[in-house]
Amino acid sequence: MKIESVDFYYLSIPQVLDIGDGSQDALLVRVQADGWIGWGECEASPLVSMASWNCPMSHSACKPVSASVLGQVIETPDDIRRINRLVRTNCLDLLQADHTLSGIDIALWDLLARKRQVPVYQLLGYERAYPKIAYASQLFGDDPQGTLERGRAVAAAGIRAAKFGWGPYGHGSPELDADHVHAAREGLGKDCRLLVDAGTVWFDDVERAAKRLEALNQCDAVWLEEPFVSGALEAYKGLAVRSGRVRLAGGEGCHNFHQAKNMIDYAGIGYVQIDTGRIGGITTALDVVRYAESLGIVFVNHTFTTHLALSASIQPYAGLKHHELCEYPFAPSALGRDLAGTGLSPDANGLVRLPETPGLGIEPDLRALREYQQTVEIQVNGRTVFASTRL
Repeated sequence: MKIESVDFYYLSIPQVLDIGDGSQDALLVRVQADGWIGWGECEASPLVSMASWNCPMSHSACKPVSASVLGQVIETPDDIRRINRLVRTNCLDLLQADHTLSGIDIALWDLLARKRQVPVYQLLGYERAYPKIAYASQLFGDDPQGTLERGRAVAAAGIRAAKFGWGPYGHGSPELDADHVHAAREGLGKDCRLLVDAGTVWFDDVERAAKRLEALNQCDAVWLEEPFVSGALEAYKGLAVRSGRVRLAGGEGCHNFHQAKNMIDYAGIGYVQIDTGRIGGITTALDVVRYAESLGIVFVNHTFTTHLALSASIQPYAGLKHHELCEYPFAPSALGRDLAGTGLSPDANGLVRLPETPGLGIEPDLRALREYQQTVEIQVNGRTVFASTRL
C-alpha cells in the first residue's frame, strides 16, 4: 500500500497561557493508505510544523517533509524506518522537520499495526507490554502552600509517584525552592516517589543548581530533571558528580538519536527521557531505548499533552519490565482531556497499561475536537499551498 494523504489539524484552547503546560495546543496528524488510517501527534508549534510539511524547496537538502512521505510504500516496519531516514536526508537544513516527522512516524506505526490487527508494541518486537508506574506530572504551585495541596491531591488519587516542575521553581531563592520541595514531600507522604523538574531554568550554571541539592536529598527526590538546557553536557556532568542520591534526568529536548546518545554518554544522567513527538517518532525512540538499556540507563517516556501521545510514548519501552516509570499528565487542559475518547487511566495500584487493541489503541474524539480546531491557510505569491480540512 502507498501513503495517499497526510492531514494536519491545529487544535488549541481559546486562551493559551504563558505557563509550562504543553497540553494547551496540539498538532494532530492523520495518515491514510489504501483505506487504512493512522493517528499521530507532534509535540511542537503547530503552525511551524504545518509549514515544514508544505514549504517550497530551498535546495536539495531543504525540501518539504511531504516530498519524502507522500506516495511512499508502507508494508513493513522497515518501510517506516526507510521513510524516517529519507525525511532526515532530504530535510537536513529544515530544522522543524524532526518534530513534523515525529507525528507522521507515530501515525505510520498506528496505521500498520491496525492493518495487521496487533498493538504497536508487538510490531516493535515485544511479546507483551508491562504495566508502568504512573507518575503524576504537574506544575509547582504558585507558593509552597499551593504545592502542598497539589501533593495531597496526588496522594488522594492513589498515585505512587509524582513530579513537580516549572512554575516558580528556580526563579527565586534556594530557600524558597527548598520550601516547595519540602511541601511537595509533605503533601505526597513518605511512600510516594518524588521527582523534580527544573525546566532548564539554570541554563548551564552548575553552582546555582547545586544550591538546590541539599533539599532534594533531604526529601528523597528520585531525580532532578533538566537543570540545564539540552546539550549542556559539561554542566550536567559537573552537577551529577555532586548530586548525592539524587540522579539527573534529561533528554526530552533531543530531536534525533545522536543527541540522545550524547546525553547518555557524556551528561552523567541516570534517566533518559524521550518524547516520541519530538525525537522522530516511535522509530527513533526505540533506537534510544535499545542504546540506553545496553548501558544500564533507565528509559522514561516524556509527555505532558494527550493520551494519544501517552500511548505512543510508552510503546518503545513497553516490553522492558524494569524500566517501570511512566510520565502521566495529571492535570492537562480541557483539550488534553478531550482529545481521546478513551484514555489510559491508572488502575487502583497506580499502574498504566497499554491497550491490547490494534495500533496505539487510542481514537481521537473528532466531534469533541471540532471546537478546538484552528483554520489554517498558507499562501505563497497568492497561491494556496496548504488549507486545513475540517475534522
